[in-house]
Amino acid sequence: MTIPPAQRAAVIDLGSNTARLVLYYFRAGHSYHLEDEIRAVVRLREGLTASGLSSKAEERAFSVLQLFKDYCSAVGPEVIIPVATSAIREAANGAAFVKKVREEFGFDLRVLTGEQEAFYSCLGALNSVPCRDGLVMDTGGGSVQLGRLVDGRFESGQALELGALTLKERFVRSDPIKKREIKDIQNEIDRRLEKFSGWETAGRRLVGLGGTTRNLAKIQAKRQAFPLDHMNGFVLRRTSVGKIIRTLRRLPVQERGKLPGLSRDRADIILPGALVVQAVMDRLGVDELTLSAYGIREGLFLEHFWSDSPTKGPLELREFSLLNAARFYRYQEKHAHHVRHLCRRLFDQLAPLHGCGPDHRLLLDAASLLHDIGSAVSYNDHHKHSRMLIVSHGLPGFSPRETAVIALLAFYHRKGDPGIREFRSLLRPEDEAVVRHLAALLRLAECLERGRSGHVKDIRLSWSDSELTVTLIADTEPTVEIWDARQLASELLGQVYGRPVVFKSAKS
Repeated sequence: MTIPPAQRAAVIDLGSNTARLVLYYFRAGHSYHLEDEIRAVVRLREGLTASGLSSKAEERAFSVLQLFKDYCSAVGPEVIIPVATSAIREAANGAAFVKKVREEFGFDLRVLTGEQEAFYSCLGALNSVPCRDGLVMDTGGGSVQLGRLVDGRFESGQALELGALTLKERFVRSDPIKKREIKDIQNEIDRRLEKFSGWETAGRRLVGLGGTTRNLAKIQAKRQAFPLDHMNGFVLRRTSVGKIIRTLRRLPVQERGKLPGLSRDRADIILPGALVVQAVMDRLGVDELTLSAYGIREGLFLEHFWSDSPTKGPLELREFSLLNAARFYRYQEKHAHHVRHLCRRLFDQLAPLHGCGPDHRLLLDAASLLHDIGSAVSYNDHHKHSRMLIVSHGLPGFSPRETAVIALLAFYHRKGDPGIREFRSLLRPEDEAVVRHLAALLRLAECLERGRSGHVKDIRLSWSDSELTVTLIADTEPTVEIWDARQLASELLGQVYGRPVVFKSAKS
């Protein structure tokens, strides 16, 4: 395929609480990665009256926009996508603000409607976690967007004035917050949620994103010693939200800011936002929420990135996620894809012995493509670097548990006695056997592609109670491959499958 030219895109999101500029390096429809991010608290909602934005809020916004302008002038992105959300949309002087931004900074701010905000939040979520039917909740500072997904597509959505900063500005006067203020917030949440008509067909899957939800997930991740740095796909339970709320209610703002996982600049607004999350979960009757690392900014970028359709099915999402990571770390394409081919042949033929299913085959697929990406750091100990890069990079479309298994398979692709090690708190007891079975297959496939030439075209397997025979199909005698497999793979394969391994060859 022809690789598109490299470009950079800057997405500017002028939110009610924070302003962000994210910079993506991309090749349209081929690969992308986040290259830089600037975040600043602007609190546009603070001091908002019937006359509009306060002069102090405007000053904070203009200062940050000047920073963004200077940054873009230095970096020179080919694409700039600037948007504003609820604070500007609802301010009486919002149009004048937009005009001034255009004249002074050259940014043509697109003020999103509530439905557009919900759409782009859903678009980000669809490219982050597999979700066909359900509700996407984006907890912002000014408003909360609720979007309904049907058959993997955005069906409808709207914004409700239930943002964490909005509720704090309207109802909170005490520190710690008083019971009466909590009740007033809860009454307002119930009143606003009555206006959303998507509950009855939203399904029982809830995907959450936005500052409040992300911070709640980080607090809980710290509490349960979550072993991954990347939070995409983290499951936040309703009981956990309730426990966090009880903690937040009794702490003054200064003490809240010390909670592990909570950003200090959200300490004064996290509780109202948490009450919204709890109310939505209660109303839907769901026990858990899946965190999406992607949201409105990613949705805006991906609409530009994909020339055909920015929404992908779960399998498409996973396949692209793997290729995107592999391309970013400059993988050896022919070698990796041939290892994947050999892994598939091994997995399918040994199915009666290992008992693994299609989901496990997909994890082996993933590890076969990514097992060598650690060489981007250094060839020495590249198996360790591969594990680290997979864990830190994250894999949209895969759950944290699946990501951990993939990282472990990459770690054990050359040596070591496979186990679940530091991911034990995340994985299931049965995953240890899965990791051992799949690592044995990946290690063998890697040995049989030692020359990186596709010399071994295929594999035929047969077995008895006393022996497992691996016949290599090649044009010429695969001497190097058989030697490597005997040295590095046969012992583990024999242990896992309970019989000694014999290697043979046959002409293709």
